[in-house]
Amino acid sequence: MINHEQRVDIDVHDMRLLEAIQDGLPLVPRPYAELAQQLGMGEREVTARLSLLQMKGVIKRFGVVVRHHELGYRANAMVVWDIPDQQVETIGALFGAFPFVTLCYRRPRRLPVWPYNLFTMIHGRDRDEVLLRVRELVAACGLDGVTYDVLFSRRRFKQRGAHYGIGARDGDPRSQRFGIS
Repeated sequence: MINHEQRVDIDVHDMRLLEAIQDGLPLVPRPYAELAQQLGMGEREVTARLSLLQMKGVIKRFGVVVRHHELGYRANAMVVWDIPDQQVETIGALFGAFPFVTLCYRRPRRLPVWPYNLFTMIHGRDRDEVLLRVRELVAACGLDGVTYDVLFSRRRFKQRGAHYGIGARDGDPRSQRFGIS
């Protein structure tokens, strides 16, 4: 089992590999061979390192970033919930099991102005579909009477996979933080 609290040691080659895949794999017939060539490694070394990084829990999975708006999902909302602290873990796990919940995470409350401690992202073809999904969560998880707010997005400025400051590009100040040259 992976211990998510434990720091994992990785070397400069792993860091370079992680940086190379942050924007996705090359869209070529042999993406790992392409990465290997870019990094001066063998293809087997690339796949072995990626497998080890996955086993260590550094890489959870490989996926695709879908631009939902282009698929007709025109409404999305961050739904913020004021869940009793003793129930957050349970409710968070329940929310995460719903296929229409794309993000679910706990954040600290900022009382007295911000009572919310659980956040979910829900996408829909329109606002009514998103609101229907919110009501579905309330009913399925027994949350009648729980305070929540639905914060619809108004404009998309950026959408991409996450980047984690592991860059080693020339002039990139993050390079020094990780001792990469």
